[in-house]
Amino acid sequence: MTTSKKRLIFKVTVLIIAFIIAIYCFMIKLPVPFRKIDTQLHALFFFLASAFINILFLVRDIKNHVLIFSLLFLFSTLIEFAQEYSNTLVHRTIHGNFDPIDLKFNLIGLSIFSLIWFTYYTITWVIKKYIYKRQRV
Repeated sequence: MTTSKKRLIFKVTVLIIAFIIAIYCFMIKLPVPFRKIDTQLHALFFFLASAFINILFLVRDIKNHVLIFSLLFLFSTLIEFAQEYSNTLVHRTIHGNFDPIDLKFNLIGLSIFSLIWFTYYTITWVIKKYIYKRQRV
């Protein structure tokens, strides 16, 4: 097995473990001190999740960044529906209900990271295109 294939397997394994932990944490009730800042925690989590995945896989093109953004938002939507469904499945509240405000803050966290990523992407593109080009001439 090549080194690059081993690295990919390692990265995917880390990602799967992180998602399992995230799913577990999203399905349990927040401790009382954190319940007042639930929406901010949603934004922070999805900001950090987007940063983690983009850095883990060294995302350098827009297509892959948009794919990660879309998949994380889909994940956040599925988690919200799972929270609602889990309450009816076990016939007691193990977490809150589906909350569109949570989705809004998930999107805010993803968008803030995307703004930072696109700024970095644009700066590196300009540097590569204009500064390196001038040095060659």
